[in-house]
Amino acid sequence: MRGDYWLFLSILLLIISLVLHQVPLLLISLLFLLTSGVSRLWNRFCLHRIEYRRNLSRNHVFFGEEIVYEVEVANRKLLPLPWIQIEDELPEELPLLKGKTSMAHENRVILSNIFPINWYHRIKRRFTIRCSQRGCFVFGPTRISSGDLFGFFRREMYFEEKDYLMVYPRLVPLERLGIPSQQLFGDIRLRRHLFQDPVLTAGVRDYHHGDSLKRIHWKSTARLGKLQTKVYEPTTVLDLSIFLDVRTLKEPYWGGVPQLLELGVITAASISRHALEAGYRVGFHANQLTTFSQGLVRVPQSQNPDQMLHILEALAQIHRTETLPITRLVQQEARHLPWGTTLVVISAQPTDELLATLLSLQSVGRSTVLVKVGGELPEAHDTNQVIYHVPDKAAWDVIEEISIQGA
Repeated sequence: MRGDYWLFLSILLLIISLVLHQVPLLLISLLFLLTSGVSRLWNRFCLHRIEYRRNLSRNHVFFGEEIVYEVEVANRKLLPLPWIQIEDELPEELPLLKGKTSMAHENRVILSNIFPINWYHRIKRRFTIRCSQRGCFVFGPTRISSGDLFGFFRREMYFEEKDYLMVYPRLVPLERLGIPSQQLFGDIRLRRHLFQDPVLTAGVRDYHHGDSLKRIHWKSTARLGKLQTKVYEPTTVLDLSIFLDVRTLKEPYWGGVPQLLELGVITAASISRHALEAGYRVGFHANQLTTFSQGLVRVPQSQNPDQMLHILEALAQIHRTETLPITRLVQQEARHLPWGTTLVVISAQPTDELLATLLSLQSVGRSTVLVKVGGELPEAHDTNQVIYHVPDKAAWDVIEEISIQGA
């Protein structure tokens, strides 16, 4: 540290002045010692009672919106500071409209502010940020440094608290996607009163030829001495579960195509909003781990007014790392979904195994829809499988309209 060399030089001059009996040199050495002492004392208390606060004008925004990032520093002591430096770590993906940053490490930049601050004084700096990328972004930590007037000493402190910004994906009205809702969701609206909820039993009746053995009420059969079949109550609840496949490259390749993933996210968000407005009970699943826990991305089906926000938060955190194949996820979750649920699978690389799984679900009465993202238009199949295509020619960051063409 430069202050240590300065102190060493001052002591050396003092010794020389005493040996040579040089009064001017003695005065200079004493001045140097006094300066060094004041600098050390200044450095010791420079960050004492320094208060720092950062603030985001909003913590949840939609793609393309702007927010204000505010930095506030307060000096709550009599000692003024000739300089104080604030270095905030910010996400590289969100550019500042004003202000310069320097590269820190991968996907992180440093916003540096340096200024003097008087005693009992407060300074605020505001920066406008354009949210030009979907995701969950971290602001912080922050390094605060200051020192003496002469720059001999420097002291640092760290503000470890972090702030989080959730940028929701872009929403496209379903009407602009070019598909009538009854086509996208299959013929569920025509069959809604034919569905029966196996959880709600209305009563029993005599067994008829062709009734499933799973519907036999064994207690009533034993009591009456003849086969009795359960009668379920009809349900008018419309359920929809959306499955997003984050894989955008064919196996065995790793990585992904960002544009295809973003198109899939936008499609999932737009379908979710339309389905909730249409009265569906909507859920969302993705074949990857969540950002802040070890569980898979999963939003249970609900018609709660906040359900869309829950789905948007899940979509905002989607990344390119696949945890398990989408086929396994659909197979696992389909067992627990209510009867009559329509399954909408969004994938850039639907495999033959996935198509076979969807057909298998259809054979037991499930309604399924496949949305192919990117690539070529899927080949027509001699089945009742509903397939739509989202073309990848429109990059996600300039999308104004996405069209889905039925296959």
